[in-house]
Amino acid sequence: MVQNVAVFCASANGVDPAYCAAAVELGAALAAHSIGLVYGGSNVGLMQTVANAALAGGGRVVGVIPEVLVGMEVAHRGVTELHIVDTMHTRKALMAKLADAFVVLPGGFGTLEEVFEMLTWQALKLHAKPVLLLNTSGFYDRLLAFLDHAVEQGMLKQKNREMVLVAGSVEEALTLLGIAATSV
Repeated sequence: MVQNVAVFCASANGVDPAYCAAAVELGAALAAHSIGLVYGGSNVGLMQTVANAALAGGGRVVGVIPEVLVGMEVAHRGVTELHIVDTMHTRKALMAKLADAFVVLPGGFGTLEEVFEMLTWQALKLHAKPVLLLNTSGFYDRLLAFLDHAVEQGMLKQKNREMVLVAGSVEEALTLLGIAATSV
């Protein structure tokens, strides 16, 4: 049963307003279903948007941010819990420990690094938690095509490629994660 979802996403908003809209919808939906949000602890970009939407809906929000980013990204001091940790590695480990599933909104290097580490850990059977890309406006289409290419080239096993869940909407994401998908 999913009680807490870790969301990996950008500390930027991006150019497509659909990215922020999806972050708002996801945060609100998690709160509406009494699912806790675990995220990177930042008060900027999509991270701030998803956290504020969950908070506005009365949800529980746990931020996990490395000390080095507290000043750079301005840690979100309005969350339910804020964990300031020593390193990025500690951040990911704590987020993974606290979460029952992972949802990935659009993002850059950090987001990709986080999702691929969770997928690697899943492939190594270090966890069995679902990892889902919320493919808003086709943001991850090229990445998914690359993963298919990696399978074709014998660099990625098909069974590991199939670990990557993909949803085109928040409602579909909730369904794939086994969370009742009612309108919020």
